[in-house]
Amino acid sequence: MIKRFFILSSLCMVLGVSAQKSHTVVQGDNPYNIARKYGMTVDELLKLNPKHKDGKLAIGDVLTIKSDKAAAPVTKTPVAEKVHTTAGTAVGKIVLQPKQTIYGITKQYRISETDLRKLNPELDSHMKIGDEITLPLASIKKYGDQQTVVATAKPVETPVEKPVTATPSAEGETYVIQAKDNYYRITKQFGISQQDLFALNPGLEEKGLKPGESIKIKRSNTNTNTDSVTEPANPKEKMDSGNEKSSAASNVAAGDDYVTYTVQQGDTVFSIVNKFGVSIDELIALNPELSKGLKTGMVLKIKKQDAAYSKKNGDALSVILMLPFGYSTNETQYRGMALDFLTGAKLAIERNARGGQKLDIKIVDSGNEASFKNSLTQINPENTDLIIGPFFKSNVIDVLDFTKNQKIPIVAPFANTPELYNYSNLIIVETNNQTYADKIVEEVKGVYSNQKIYVVADSKKENANYIKAGLEKAVKNPEVIIVNSPADIQLDQNMMTGQSAPVIAILANDDNSTGDAFANKVIALSKEVQGVKAFSMFYSPVFEKKVDDLSQASLVYLMDRKINTEGNFEKEILAAYKTKYCKTPPKYAIVGFDVVNDMLTRENKKGEIFKQMNKVQTQLATKFEFVKSKANGAYVNTGYRVIRLVP
Repeated sequence: MIKRFFILSSLCMVLGVSAQKSHTVVQGDNPYNIARKYGMTVDELLKLNPKHKDGKLAIGDVLTIKSDKAAAPVTKTPVAEKVHTTAGTAVGKIVLQPKQTIYGITKQYRISETDLRKLNPELDSHMKIGDEITLPLASIKKYGDQQTVVATAKPVETPVEKPVTATPSAEGETYVIQAKDNYYRITKQFGISQQDLFALNPGLEEKGLKPGESIKIKRSNTNTNTDSVTEPANPKEKMDSGNEKSSAASNVAAGDDYVTYTVQQGDTVFSIVNKFGVSIDELIALNPELSKGLKTGMVLKIKKQDAAYSKKNGDALSVILMLPFGYSTNETQYRGMALDFLTGAKLAIERNARGGQKLDIKIVDSGNEASFKNSLTQINPENTDLIIGPFFKSNVIDVLDFTKNQKIPIVAPFANTPELYNYSNLIIVETNNQTYADKIVEEVKGVYSNQKIYVVADSKKENANYIKAGLEKAVKNPEVIIVNSPADIQLDQNMMTGQSAPVIAILANDDNSTGDAFANKVIALSKEVQGVKAFSMFYSPVFEKKVDDLSQASLVYLMDRKINTEGNFEKEILAAYKTKYCKTPPKYAIVGFDVVNDMLTRENKKGEIFKQMNKVQTQLATKFEFVKSKANGAYVNTGYRVIRLVP
């Protein structure tokens, strides 16, 4: 039998859609995307599940779904149609098939994830069976197997984009949604209330705004300027001029730490959450009475959000790289690591400068932990827009304290501990081990059926103990055994028949030699009895060498960095590095490029990096998917990939 393996991006699961009466909540689910998946409105979903009427869902919750609303099966023949791109390259569309993933698409069609996301800006929310994915037309023809291509033509340049204006309509006006539009922006531009917008466009609140789609607009009788709309940094502040006094915004009043909002007819919890950019948990925490339902006329407290950081002055973005060269202290312990990081960083800086970004880069030798504070004298907080580094946790805290009045965005490439999560201007790049362990617990829970569970630990046993504690909460009465070596994993014995029974084996050690031993042990056990299941928190090179054998144990493993050498973006960067440095980039050069390129591409002309943190981006090898650790906490990267070896 041919073995296959599928790679799924974190927080993105490809689920077959079929007629069913229930849905089990998985990570990343919310009422809107569940309702959309089954062709329902959010209200219909909540009416069927009254105990979840507040919108709060937990992983593992089972929701009732209307089976007659399930999406129809998708045929197996993807269809491509011609569209145009700004580069003049013809592109087409494929229809997403069962088991297709982001990584699988990039491999099959020889495209980088970065290029794929450029063609599909809302990729993560369009990875359901039957969704259309835009790809270069040449790639579809060349690598699309039996895919049918229709309406192909010579590529043409896209005309220069013209300002979008509303056109008269019998029931109002038609407006084409733009990429940066949101409800606030549209209601401000046309001087109408959000309630009127939803009334003119039934279903809009549930399905949301989609760039390129047309909606109906009915202008107020005031002279609203439609040529340009400036969105305030904090849309929750009270608006005191123009049309806002006659719209729903007039029901907002400002307080010291929060604003108040008077609920209008037609409002829902979700429309309020979307309007003010807060979470349901934050809304309910300030308004416990919401647990009894939302009523017109209620006055809600809504937490103010921090204003976005913006660039200090001038056109150039002032960036500081703090790297532990150790020249000032004559220490070489981390110098090689710092030099490699710098080579990758320079490549990213030069690339963005060629693209027109104005940069003022300063490199600071952060020395060692003992002498670090001396390096702070080289930083002028009043004229610095972004600090990348330092590497070590104690140094990161020193920089945060030094710049606490300016709230400068600070990027920690390697430090990741809960102690850092309280700083709202900190961006943590390294995905922590608990994130990986939580995912392993979730994966094991999905296949567990009273098997004995072995966890191979490292010398500290922190990861193994965390997984054990998680499993004891997630499944009923598990027998979890922590062992020091894969050799200690033994098949269970069936008490009734006396025959060997399968077990679940988990690797919580990132040592490659232990990974080799784990792979060999799992393969041996799989040959003795069917049903052995294997999981690993970490990647080991042996996993790619023994795909066929390990697929018998349905091995699932996680990894943070991997270069897709078939992608055009990756090929370009690897070639540029080799041309510049006459070698392939080592580990820390890759990290340096990925971190610096990711941060610089999130910066807009005003330096408002925090406004761009919700974008999912994959650089040369690293996936960046940032989430807030808490309401006013640090941004933490949760990006990783899940690899499944399927028999």
